Amino acid sequence: MFERSGANYLRDELDELDDRIGMRPKDGRDDRGDIGGVRTIRGERVVLECKNHQSMSLGSWLAEAERERGNDDDRIGIVVHKRRSVSAAGEQFVTMTLADLVLLLDGNA
Repeated sequence: MFERSGANYLRDELDELDDRIGMRPKDGRDDRGDIGGVRTIRGERVVLECKNHQSMSLGSWLAEAERERGNDDDRIGIVVHKRRSVSAAGEQFVTMTLADLVLLLDGNA
């Protein structure tokens, strides 16, 4: 499962031995993203929305991540999407707004 491999990769790479990072249940309209427990260097919460589709729909996926970010009162919403013919979790694509990238890198925006 795409979400599980992403959550496991993040947990392993970020040394989250407390299992804070993990998959979330689907909550319909009140969904809070596919992977939770991710935090910025400053401790702000990040929601990840995972997509495994043949064709990309980045605008609608970012809108969904933003809605789910709001549902969970997180600071940043990010889309992780499947890279065709690539199975390694660390080689998948990530999409976010430039403003969210600034928050992630600087934390002062």
